[in-house]
Amino acid sequence: MAAAAKRVRKSAEAYRSIGEAANELGLQPHVLRYWERKFTKHLKPLKRPDGRRMFRPEDLLVLKAIQLLVHNRGLTLKGAQKLISEQGVERILNGQATLTCDHRQEASQSPAKDLQNSIRTAFESTPEQTVDDKASRNRLETALADLVDIKARLDRLRHDKAA
Repeated sequence: MAAAAKRVRKSAEAYRSIGEAANELGLQPHVLRYWERKFTKHLKPLKRPDGRRMFRPEDLLVLKAIQLLVHNRGLTLKGAQKLISEQGVERILNGQATLTCDHRQEASQSPAKDLQNSIRTAFESTPEQTVDDKASRNRLETALADLVDIKARLDRLRHDKAA
């Protein structure tokens, strides 16, 4: 029966379970649960008596807008919340939303984005450059130090949460 259920295509108006919504967006279900807690004003899936979340078509549009802003545009969740509140989901999905200076600043101040740029810069090199190149080595050492710092922070958080 499960295989038959997977073959059925739901209409655009049908409600989606968290797993179906996650598959449709190419995300993990825990990401949707996290976003649900962060975007309480915009994202309101229905909860069945057994506790399962059912995402409405409007919720899927909000999730797509969040995904576009966070994953493609590099905004933080806070920046995405602000932009959705100011300009609306439809404008974001239609490509009509404008990123103001504040939104761009929000995107550029993301520590994760800064680390990505640092690593990208460190590994961009021409074939004639060697590992002994001092500038490349410094960039790699900086990226490694950033990664070690992030790992230490995550370990501390995990330890604090377990305690």
